[in-house]
Amino acid sequence: MAEMDHPVGQELQPVDDDFCKEPVKRRRRSDRDQRFRAFPSVEQSALKEYEKLESRTRRVLSNTYQKLLQSVFLDDSIPSGIKYLINRLLTLIEKPPLDPIYIGLFGSTGAGKSSLINAIIQQAMFLPVSGESTCTSCIVQVSSGCCDQYEAKIHFLSDQEWKEELRYLTALLHRTEEWGREEDAWDRDDAVEEAIWKLQMLYGNGAERKNYDELLRAKPRGKIPTSRIITLKAEEAEELSMKLDPYIRAQRRDCNTESAGTQIWPLIKYVEVTLPKSELIPEGIVLVDIPGTGDFNSKRDEMWKKTIDKCSVIWVISDIERASGGRAHEDLLNESIKACQRGFCKDIALVITKTDKLYLPEYLRERKVGNQAVQSQREAVLERNEALKLQRSRILKEKLKRKVPADSKILEATALVYAVSAQEYWQQALLTEQETEIPKLRAYIRKQVLDKKRRMVTKYVTEAFGLLLLTDSFNSMDNLPNEYLHMSSLRRFVEEQIQLLEKTINQCFALIEQPLQEGVRNARTSYRWILSRCLVRSKGNQGFHQTLKAVCLKNGIYASRTLTRIDLNEAITQPIYDQIDPVFGSIFRTGKVTDSALMPHIDVFKYSLQEKMTEIGIRNGWKYDSCKKSFLMQEISAILGDLEEYILRRKRRIYESLSTSVQNDLKSCYEEAAQITGKKACERMKDVIRRGVDRQVAEGMFERAQERMQHQFQQLKSGITEKVKGSISTMLSLASSQGVGLYKELTDVKSEYKEMEKLHRSLREVAENAVLRKGMQDFLLRMSPSKAGPPRTQL
Repeated sequence: MAEMDHPVGQELQPVDDDFCKEPVKRRRRSDRDQRFRAFPSVEQSALKEYEKLESRTRRVLSNTYQKLLQSVFLDDSIPSGIKYLINRLLTLIEKPPLDPIYIGLFGSTGAGKSSLINAIIQQAMFLPVSGESTCTSCIVQVSSGCCDQYEAKIHFLSDQEWKEELRYLTALLHRTEEWGREEDAWDRDDAVEEAIWKLQMLYGNGAERKNYDELLRAKPRGKIPTSRIITLKAEEAEELSMKLDPYIRAQRRDCNTESAGTQIWPLIKYVEVTLPKSELIPEGIVLVDIPGTGDFNSKRDEMWKKTIDKCSVIWVISDIERASGGRAHEDLLNESIKACQRGFCKDIALVITKTDKLYLPEYLRERKVGNQAVQSQREAVLERNEALKLQRSRILKEKLKRKVPADSKILEATALVYAVSAQEYWQQALLTEQETEIPKLRAYIRKQVLDKKRRMVTKYVTEAFGLLLLTDSFNSMDNLPNEYLHMSSLRRFVEEQIQLLEKTINQCFALIEQPLQEGVRNARTSYRWILSRCLVRSKGNQGFHQTLKAVCLKNGIYASRTLTRIDLNEAITQPIYDQIDPVFGSIFRTGKVTDSALMPHIDVFKYSLQEKMTEIGIRNGWKYDSCKKSFLMQEISAILGDLEEYILRRKRRIYESLSTSVQNDLKSCYEEAAQITGKKACERMKDVIRRGVDRQVAEGMFERAQERMQHQFQQLKSGITEKVKGSISTMLSLASSQGVGLYKELTDVKSEYKEMEKLHRSLREVAENAVLRKGMQDFLLRMSPSKAGPPRTQL
């Protein structure tokens, strides 16, 4: 039975510290061991050491925070510097142990996304597998947690979001006498069929003939929770799967069903599934089943884009019959590459599914690989898969090179293509478990977690150590007479470096100007041809006029679960994107210092400040102030490190500013076309769109888009410099003790500082231990005999 998502929390009663101390420690250690069950012993050891470092650091920070609060609790006014210090401590204390790592499985219906997730989590048929009568109907997120039960949360559209979609659906189905005849069933297109299907599913047969107001008053067939969330729980995977099935399994239009979950399917926004402690999927990993085309509902479609953009890894899923090409496959790859440009994605791979399928006689007839005879079906499958991986890897790499910098980390990936078989993973009639490459994907997932945990803990402990250095220094009575001169000199230097940073950012962003201008010229000369390609169908207007109406109702965008996504705004701005993509990727890259890269220039700014502080310290003989020097150096790293996330968030707005600008300029044109009905409505809609685009282009539509992107870049520059100025100014005020009068007020944190100093020294030891263990593991693997699967299915 479904449980509503508002459990009543119970307030914890205070208990004696000595009573609870040991049991809590044992429980935490046990939980930590459970969370790392998905890792081999060598990786487990490293993760446990990092986890221990982080836990002890968090405890030291909590103790320091409590002491600081007590020391200033009765003060009428707290100096801004101490407020900054207390807030920084609280931010670190509340920082989550590991931000989720989203891995998006992006593919068309039937590509095998759900089957692949089922194999990775080792739960056959857990998520519905697309078949003749069903398919996964919405975004589904799968992760593992600390709970002992299987849990699913079904999130619904809000009342307002559904009213918005209902208005569009009824507008799409609206008929007037101007049509002159009833539209035949065979003449209906996908947009109309899906609209009818949704309304009938939710309100029953005949709902498609009702208007918007009538449907608002109608009662849905299924029960909709007031919280707009349904929580399902179960002890076993199979039990939860059965409960969840009706909500995420969309029936085909010709299938009859009375399931309550299926009846309210059109209202479902997305689904979160949490597995118990897993031996296969580490906590912190979120596998996301993403439909390939988006959604007609604006909120679901926006979520579709945001979900793609927040994925740090995207696996483009394509079955072996579609992996060799086709428009749908190319669209998926293009959308994934765009996610690298506008979002958080740092790694793309093509995952080819159903690779056990092979018609041997045809393969042997067309075979061009080597001269060695193929002895079995298994050998043929393995040979074909390796050849396909090499071929698709080369093609994908060439495609990426046209869009991303030539030395981008994505191009350095050891594996750009995987050939997997979920069916053979379960049956192993033809391939061994390793040959299905499911274990290879799991190993990739584990590496993502281990690498991120190492980076996060290193940054966390280093930041904490810097704060403790300064906090402890406040209790020192030694005050060097020339300290004011130190800080004055440093402030002047900071101001000079910020001015230099502004100039460098301007030079960096200026590199986009020429490609933007060339792209605008290309767009002006090619937009008619592009628009014609989008509007003209090889089979004529039959089955297209309502889809075109749906495009106009949604301001140039139409997304359905079955058809290729249509986005007129993005299509006619594509020539601009083609020109700017390589430079845009270079601007937002990390790592190697180049004239075009933004983040490395910020790193140079950071190093110049740190070098100046070291220079001042050596020249003036800082002894006690070495604490402040270390704090300043580490706090600068923290401040500028936080800038990266701000820049990545702004990046999406900048990248989409071109198509958003065009969409805004064409809005009145789309609205006019959407109102057209009657005879030859489709051709008349096309004419309105063509004339509207021509008019806007003549009035400078592409130039306005260029200006808006340039304005977005300038806003980013202003945001960076303002954040740097404000944070560093506060930080320098905190580090300067002259006239603050805090040394006698703050409590002693000497013991916390000593503990933090030990933890900071332990960082290198933990890293060295991890490298040593990994080297030993690799040596043992090289020395062990390889495992080869037995040949099967002899010719």
